[in-house]
Amino acid sequence: METPKIAQKMPYVLDLKPGKYYWCACGQSKNQPFCDGSHKDTSFSPVMLEITEPKKVALCGCKMSKNKPFCDGTHSKI
Repeated sequence: METPKIAQKMPYVLDLKPGKYYWCACGQSKNQPFCDGSHKDTSFSPVMLEITEPKKVALCGCKMSKNKPFCDGTHSKI
């Protein structure tokens, strides 16, 4: 099984508006934390996130969270 590239060892804390977002799971996107299609040559797929009201979120930057796409603190152990 492939290991994702660590984009950063901290979460991306963002204020998101309602809509669908695709979180990068491979770590290779140039548009972190969102997918730009860079996963095409990998076994990874983006994770769809639907926001229904304006919300502050902490999206995983290390790509190792057990609660993808959200940060669960795993970055502090790597």
